[in-house]
Order: sequence, then structure tokens, then C-alpha cells
Amino acid sequence: MKKTWYLAGLAALFGGTALAADPTGNRLVNDRTASIRVAPCGGAYCGTIAWTSQPGLDENNPDPSKRNHPIVGTQILLAMKPAGDRWEGQIYNVKDGRTYTSNMSLKSADVLRVEGCAFGGWFCGGQNWTRAKDARQG
Repeated sequence: MKKTWYLAGLAALFGGTALAADPTGNRLVNDRTASIRVAPCGGAYCGTIAWTSQPGLDENNPDPSKRNHPIVGTQILLAMKPAGDRWEGQIYNVKDGRTYTSNMSLKSADVLRVEGCAFGGWFCGGQNWTRAKDARQG
């Protein structure tokens, strides 16, 4: 009983309730053509392409020095920080080389909802990414 009160006190002291679940792990994108490894990075979460059925180079990267880098290993979820019951940050789209405002939230332990918005939030879309057993599950 004392432990419960202690933990509740810590949560209140550090800004409210913590997120109930953890988004880390390998996640398969909607069409199962890629796996994204979500992991902690400097007080936030980031996501890196761990596997793709369509390997290639990051040809559309706005940084010319990165256009010869493989897509596998490219970080696409950037600095996703806690914001209530979700995480907010940015998402990089390797198909067009642009970075968009993004958020992610857990729908269940195995389903991560990832959304991206363009034009100041006027156009948004998203996908449900499912937990993969390993990086090459597809």
C-alpha cells in the first residue's frame, strides 16, 4: 500500500501520469514492406528502418551527402517526446525526402498508430504498425 502512494506521489511530482505502455520494438508498416525499430534516443523515441522489401538509397534526402546512404538504417521517426497519452515529433518520408509533423500512440501493446501531417496540420494521414517478431518479418 505504501509503495502505491509513493509511486503516485512521484508521478504527480514529475508532471502527472506516465504513459502506460512502451512503444519500443520492431514494428511492421501497414503493407508489411518494412520494419521500423523504435527505441529510446536522448529522452525521446526514434524509429529506424531495420528492414525493407524495397532496398535502395535515400536518393531524395535534402542533404546531398546522404543521398548515397542505404534506406536501411535511415532514421524516420525523429525525437518523439511524451505529450499526454501519445508522443509527438517528426517523421521523415524517404519517398519524397520531406519531414513532417508527427505523433504516435499505442492502440494496444502490439499496435502503434503513427500519423504525419503536412501544411501546418491541414492534411494528416496515418498507419497502424504492428509488432514484429524480428526485424525481417514481412
